[in-house]
Amino acid sequence: MYLRNSWYVAAPSSEINKSLIALRILDENIVFYRTENGEPVALEDSCPHRRLPLSKGKLLNNNIECGYHGLQFDRFGQCVAAPTQNRIPPTATVRSYPTIDKWGLVWVWMGNPECSDESLILNIENYNNPDWEITTGDSLTCACNYQYITDNLLDPSHVAWVHTTSFAAEGTDNTDLETIETENGLIVRRWIYNQKPPPFYAPLLKFKGNCDRLQHYEVHYPCTAINKGIYVPAGKSKEFKNNEQTYIMISYHFLTPIDANNTRYHWLQHRNTDPKNKQLTAKIASGAKSAFLEDKEILEAVHVGIANESTRHINLGLDSASLQFRRNLKKLIEKESA
Repeated sequence: MYLRNSWYVAAPSSEINKSLIALRILDENIVFYRTENGEPVALEDSCPHRRLPLSKGKLLNNNIECGYHGLQFDRFGQCVAAPTQNRIPPTATVRSYPTIDKWGLVWVWMGNPECSDESLILNIENYNNPDWEITTGDSLTCACNYQYITDNLLDPSHVAWVHTTSFAAEGTDNTDLETIETENGLIVRRWIYNQKPPPFYAPLLKFKGNCDRLQHYEVHYPCTAINKGIYVPAGKSKEFKNNEQTYIMISYHFLTPIDANNTRYHWLQHRNTDPKNKQLTAKIASGAKSAFLEDKEILEAVHVGIANESTRHINLGLDSASLQFRRNLKKLIEKESA
C-alpha cells in the first residue's frame, strides 16, 4: 500500500544527469534524465508501441528516442516523432511525473500531477545557515518493506541492542517514552538525564562529563523521518538553549519504496557545530552509515521472518507509536483511493 500523492526522493541530484537512469518507485518503472538546461525529467519507462523500456533508448537533445523503432518522446511524455510513418499516433504518449531539485535531491511526485506542491517537501531549517554543516548524504537499498523502516524510525529503544558501539548508552533501554501526534505524523521522544554520552557522540561534544540527552524520533506520512539528538551538560536540559555547549545532530531520512519487498533509503545529516570541517563530516558520515547498515541487517531479517511466520508475531508497548502510524497511514491511503 502506498500513498501516491506525495513527494519521494528518486536519487541524489548528482546522480541524475544527461543520461537515461532507470528506477523503480512504488512498483512503477520510471526513466529519469536532465534537459539541456539542467531540469530533471521523469517519464514512464515504457514505449507504448511494444513496451520496450525507454531507458534502453537514447537522448536526442531533450527527447528520448525508443531503441526499437525510433519513436521520440518529449519531457511531457508526448510523442513528437514517428520516423516509420507520416502520422504520429495520437495515443502515443507516456506518463510524465512532476520533479523538483531540492536539498541536493531529485524528488518525484507519484500521484495526481495537479496536486503536486513544492511546499509539501520537508523543510530543512538552517540549511543555509553558515554556522551549521550538512552532509551531501548517502543511500542504501534495503530488502524489506518500507514500513519496517518507519517502525524502526519511531523506536528509540532499539539503539540499546542494535547500535551498541555507536548510539547506545545508559537509559536507552528503559527510559519512558513520550508519543506526540502531529498534523502530519508522529513523534516519539524522551530526555535521558545525567548519563555518559554514547560512543558515537562522545568525541563530538563541546563539554566533558555526563550529559542530558534528547532522543527525538519523528516520522511524517508516508515515510520521511527526522531523527534529532540534542546533548547538553548534565542538569542543563531544563534550561535548554542552543549555545556553545549544546550539540545538535539532525538526521533526515527519506524512504522510497521500490516495491513491497525493497526500499531505497536516502539520508542527510545536519549539525550545529564545526562548519566546513570536511574531515569531521566524512568521519561522521562513515560512522552513521555503519550504524544504518546495522539497521539494514536487522530489518531485512525481520521482513523475511514475518513473511514466513507460522504463528502470529506479538507487539510490545514500545510498538504503540509505530502501530498508530501504520493505522493512520492506512486511513490516508484508503481515503486517497476512494
